[in-house]
Amino acid sequence: MRGLGSLVAALCLASGTAALLPASASAAAEPDGKRVGDHAYTSQIRRTEYGIPHVLAHDYGGLGYGYGYAFAQDNLCQLADQVMTLRGERSRYLGPTETTADDTPNLASDTYHQGLRQAGTVRRLLDRPAPLGPTPELRRMVDGYAAGYNRYLRDTGAAHLPDPTCKGKPWVGPIDAMDIWNLVYDLNGAFGATALKQAITTATPPTGASGKAATKPLRAATAARGAGAGGAASVAAPGTPSTPSTSKGPRRADLGSNGWALGRDVTRGHDGMLLANPHLGWIGSYRFYQVQLTIPGVLDVAGASIYGTPLVEIGHTRTLAWTHTTSSADHASLYRLTIAPGDPTSYLVDGKAVPMTRRTVPVTVRGADGKLSTVSSTLYTSRYGPVLAESWTRTEAYALRDANADNLRSMNEWLAIGRAGSVDQLKQAHQQYQGIPWTYTIATDTTGTAYFNDSSAVPHVADDQLKRCGLRGSGDDFVGALDGSTSACDWGSDPDAVVPGLFGPGHQPRLTRTDYVANSNNDSTLTNPAAPLTGYPRMYRAGAPLGPRAQLGLQMIAGRRDGSDGLGAPGFTLPTLQASMLGDRNYTAELGRDDAVAMCRAHPVLTATDGTEVDVRAACDVLAAWDTRDDPDSRGAVLWQAFRTQVGGPNPWWRVPYDPAQPLTTPRGLNGDEPQVRHALADAVRKLAAEQVPLDAPIGSVQRWAGIPLPGCSGDEGCFNVVNASPTSGSDGATHPSSPDGYASGSSFIMATELTAQGPRTRTILTYGQSTNPESPHYTDQTVLFSHKRWVTERFTEAEIGTDPQLRVTTLHG
Repeated sequence: MRGLGSLVAALCLASGTAALLPASASAAAEPDGKRVGDHAYTSQIRRTEYGIPHVLAHDYGGLGYGYGYAFAQDNLCQLADQVMTLRGERSRYLGPTETTADDTPNLASDTYHQGLRQAGTVRRLLDRPAPLGPTPELRRMVDGYAAGYNRYLRDTGAAHLPDPTCKGKPWVGPIDAMDIWNLVYDLNGAFGATALKQAITTATPPTGASGKAATKPLRAATAARGAGAGGAASVAAPGTPSTPSTSKGPRRADLGSNGWALGRDVTRGHDGMLLANPHLGWIGSYRFYQVQLTIPGVLDVAGASIYGTPLVEIGHTRTLAWTHTTSSADHASLYRLTIAPGDPTSYLVDGKAVPMTRRTVPVTVRGADGKLSTVSSTLYTSRYGPVLAESWTRTEAYALRDANADNLRSMNEWLAIGRAGSVDQLKQAHQQYQGIPWTYTIATDTTGTAYFNDSSAVPHVADDQLKRCGLRGSGDDFVGALDGSTSACDWGSDPDAVVPGLFGPGHQPRLTRTDYVANSNNDSTLTNPAAPLTGYPRMYRAGAPLGPRAQLGLQMIAGRRDGSDGLGAPGFTLPTLQASMLGDRNYTAELGRDDAVAMCRAHPVLTATDGTEVDVRAACDVLAAWDTRDDPDSRGAVLWQAFRTQVGGPNPWWRVPYDPAQPLTTPRGLNGDEPQVRHALADAVRKLAAEQVPLDAPIGSVQRWAGIPLPGCSGDEGCFNVVNASPTSGSDGATHPSSPDGYASGSSFIMATELTAQGPRTRTILTYGQSTNPESPHYTDQTVLFSHKRWVTERFTEAEIGTDPQLRVTTLHG
């Protein structure tokens, strides 16, 4: 839209049910984002079906104000809990031994966050000008977001909040912009320091005659993800036990995503189409919230935001759509420190002793009797970053260097992407800000151009440097750390990197196509098998085997291209893209179910691991009758899941092992001759009997959210539509991440978009709804849709919004 007339028209709702959004006294804005003249924010929130807010404003401050208010209406308690965490005040209000949303003990979490505040880390980053620090527009948006949250809290009152989770709680109060910036910083460090709070805050020098700290070996800590092709420290997503094992966080299971960008060669309309399918926890701070943000003529973007962030991180504009999947690259490095003789708090670099920096951090703690006291801890920091609790002895210690330790640039980049209209403009945002912390980017536009890039923050450790500096244990076993005793092992840099120490755009894996790019958390190599990406630094972890979820995703695209998938004529349409997403195929079952049936037909009595003989004829009949899908009513999926879990690793499972020369078609063929496979089926039958679960129980009977049956299964099992849940997930008393009966993860915000010449056509599902309030109608309304494979038709244009019969409008002056 162009010109004043268009601006006025955009601010009028087509239905005529709301008045024109009032203009502020002046179009100018102060640095804090408030309006010159009336010192007020002005915003309008239009809610359509399923409580989805469309926020309309004249400027960035007003846009943030409306968004903060709308988010607080649905999720104030969740953000208040996050703010209590980020301020390091959980022990004050809840005691030191309870746990945070990422399952870290309160005292450790508080010490970490209080230490950051005491060090002034985020404040220093805010003091930098853009592109390293926030842009003026972004600062105004964050200021407005905090003010909008506070406006809702003031209007409602903590004692009258609709969510019983925090109603009347003493830890609920106003927030400020620093709380949001701290949240952003914490999110950016999810694959680094954020995941290691407990390891950072419990690190103490060695004591006693042995000179060893009471910690577990580093090898056990790094084993889960290992060095892989990249080599340096494999610091993974929140909760991944891939670095020192004192780290805790949301369960790793299937934290990741599927993302497809479909170009003009594979779509029926010869335009761009996008599938976004991030997999994150359904409980805690890594949930998505769906929103549309509009400043007429300036910004018009719809999609989803991570809780507490005032921007759309996955979504679309009128002519561009994008999503993210978790990058397999390294985003941090462990450095092994050589301790100086006689001083366990100093270490050697180039033969010289360097003292660790010490910071004493006091935390206020509430005792069992309600009395407050102070507990102080000392944090130790090296030139690389914080020293970790694991393996600190009189001769060595380990420190973490996080590639996102100075990153607030991410929000600049997402705001720029939200203003972009093409893949080329998205590339410019990548180049200018280089702020995406730990994900791939997958995008397309109306020209039908498909684009993939790993623009995430990756430590600049060149291959030859990695070979020289990567430490090895017994034999040639890489232990996942770099040699910190020499400056020759410091990170390098690229001239095109906006900050030193990282690989610049010239080294990043990227691919532009007119057919497709796709990723399911595999490395970048087979983004499109027709054009393998090679020649990139090992830190990007090229060459890892495809998992069954990634294989299935590429098979689904191939089947749609040639029409062999049973969904009609070749080529993607919006309905066939939706059907592909929610087809709920189980790829390991497709590859091995028939062999399993042949095995149990030939051996109707199998021996369990403990030697017990088990009659498996009934189980054999169930597997034979199963359709190899994980629809909520699919019978056989529960048994297959138990069977697959009992086998464990892939080595004994397949008759044909994985072959790097055949990455799309190996492994295959269940190895029914392998004793471990036979034991596993017998064990699975006994396990289900012990749990009183029928062999033919539908998957939706054991996998639920607030009692609603869920489709899907784990990615390791071979489901594209990933879901992990228990029978009581999302129910009263089972909603804390530390509860094994309450946790759920997997498909969260699902978006299928077609970018037509007439505008975007989009279908979405927010699997857990807009609100964490169990009393809200939007707590499970979209879970019901997900269970029945139904989608929300997005309302993007003013006409679409205005004609919604459920439209509710709130106009705010702040």
